[in-house]
Amino acid sequence: MFGICNSPNFHGHNYNLDVSVEGEIDAETGYVLDIGRLKEIVTECLVRHMDHKNLNLDVAWFRELNPTVENIAVVCWRVLAPAVAPARLKRIRLWETERIYVDYEGT
Repeated sequence: MFGICNSPNFHGHNYNLDVSVEGEIDAETGYVLDIGRLKEIVTECLVRHMDHKNLNLDVAWFRELNPTVENIAVVCWRVLAPAVAPARLKRIRLWETERIYVDYEGT
């Protein structure tokens, strides 16, 4: 089913994640959400759970969900959306390779 990615020992990727937010611009700071704070949120909510992990075995979100790039993007959205409030997620772009990515804009 998964072509060359079909392996009994799994296979891995070095994903890159782009996160876009939208919302009201704070009159005092000029930000929708401080980029440093966004980086902290992404690190705390996602990276610390998934970095250098076997997503199939080590990450509870994927114990019963195939970690395709599409499913990973949806999980990222669901985890990040409440964490960036009062800003709103606009788009998640998850890069699986330098040429393959998925855009997700929520449901």
